[in-house]
Amino acid sequence: MKKYFITGIGTEVGKTIASAIITQALEADYWKPLQAGELDSSDTMKVRELIDNNKSFFHTETYRLNQPMSPHAAAERDGVEITISAFKIPKTDNHLVIEGAGGLLVPLNNKDTILDLIEHLKCEVILVSRHYLGSINHSLMSIELLKQRNIPVKGILFNGNENKDTESIIKEMTGIEVLGRIDELEDLNKSVINSVAQGLKGTLI
Repeated sequence: MKKYFITGIGTEVGKTIASAIITQALEADYWKPLQAGELDSSDTMKVRELIDNNKSFFHTETYRLNQPMSPHAAAERDGVEITISAFKIPKTDNHLVIEGAGGLLVPLNNKDTILDLIEHLKCEVILVSRHYLGSINHSLMSIELLKQRNIPVKGILFNGNENKDTESIIKEMTGIEVLGRIDELEDLNKSVINSVAQGLKGTLI
């Protein structure tokens, strides 16, 4: 069974939509290890609303923090200390999609980052990239960090309309497989997510 950790080159690059699409494509289970803020409209809730299959199971977060801040700061305000050892991959016989928080170097405490969490969970990574000025740099740095830790990378998934110059140079310089692209979606609903998911399914197995 596949275990994919979905991380991004930064914040607001589309990890949750990508996670919903990958979850639907594989009819996988979904797990958000850490939710900071928006507890009444969490990423788990958002993904659940976009999934159109009866197989996916949504596992409970390990940490639910009240403030929409970096996890280390949100935890401090809640009087909680995040520890890497507290994160345990949920037991399942299904594929599992794990959605991270922010980018790779987002701090969980005064020592550990999302990168350390990925290493701890021993999962293959799908990196979500979105086109903006500086995104090439952020994409290359993210992939370099993953390579330095010998963390396996399934591939990169571009979110947003095509930019051939950006996509081709990232692929050429990293050698990482491009899994596909999520074009700008005007409407987010189960039908749209399923349509995109079916187009990506073949690259995820």
